[in-house]
Amino acid sequence: MTEKNQVRELLLLNPVCTHNIWGGSKLREMFGYPVEGDDLGECWGISAHPEGDGTVRSGSYEGKTLSWLWAEHPELFGNLPYDRYPLLTKIIDAQDDLSIQVHPDDAYAQVHENGSLGKTECWFICDCKDDATIVIGHNAGTKEELEEMVREGKWTELIREIPIHKGDFLQIDPGTVHAIKAHTLILETQQNSAITYRLYDYGRLQNGKSRELHIDKSLDVITVPAKSAQESVKSISALEKNELNRIYACEKYTVFKADIDGTASFEQSYPFLAASVLEGEGCVDGVEVRIGDHFIIPNGYGKVEMKGKMSLILSTVEG
Repeated sequence: MTEKNQVRELLLLNPVCTHNIWGGSKLREMFGYPVEGDDLGECWGISAHPEGDGTVRSGSYEGKTLSWLWAEHPELFGNLPYDRYPLLTKIIDAQDDLSIQVHPDDAYAQVHENGSLGKTECWFICDCKDDATIVIGHNAGTKEELEEMVREGKWTELIREIPIHKGDFLQIDPGTVHAIKAHTLILETQQNSAITYRLYDYGRLQNGKSRELHIDKSLDVITVPAKSAQESVKSISALEKNELNRIYACEKYTVFKADIDGTASFEQSYPFLAASVLEGEGCVDGVEVRIGDHFIIPNGYGKVEMKGKMSLILSTVEG
């Protein structure tokens, strides 16, 4: 197999699905993932995390994990200077409210979480109710006020909910209080980390017990004051069709959306492009893909041609 053949091959992945107290059945019914149960909360579509390491579906690397590929074939990812595949792409189906959470940054996680990465993430709203809201941010003006409201359980006063609509995009920086509400379907792009501090869980029980809270660590890392609601959410519904539209970039990732209706072509000029099909079906250079498929377009791939009627979210990191 020549180097040219290696880099011209799409890496289609078998995702890992998780069972969650707030999950449902949409990941199976809508996306076709062959997992039983009515508590399916997350599909880790493109993941090289120890808690969910996706495998290559077919081709030269069939059966190999993404973490193996990262370690053994760094050229597929542009020989990036990271000690692990840097991103994690999830589809999340919340049929009940998620706990209210906050994530640390890299520096805090390095010290307090055994060298883990922190967690910067972003959400694309795939679907939600007409009157949907989401938790993002809080109303405390100072650290002292924050601690007082948390210790006294003034959750209604503290927590900020804002309206959302299908097609919205939210950036969740470390230190941002956040939670997905019931009947919301999102595509999440995040750092390769599973570090979450649970601030509040509505008093719910799992197997007769309250789930663990992380109050002290949460108070350590919550940003005060919070970013404004206007800064936290933006609509990206009006984008050019058949283009690779960049919708957000930060030091941890760059995110694109592509709405294909007919044909489109673009140059893969990034270290890699991780792609998830959120609606419809089509072909990528002759390879059939459909809603729920996840794949990586490796480094040096060159021109990509897409056909069909489908919507994708794609992501990469800076080289």
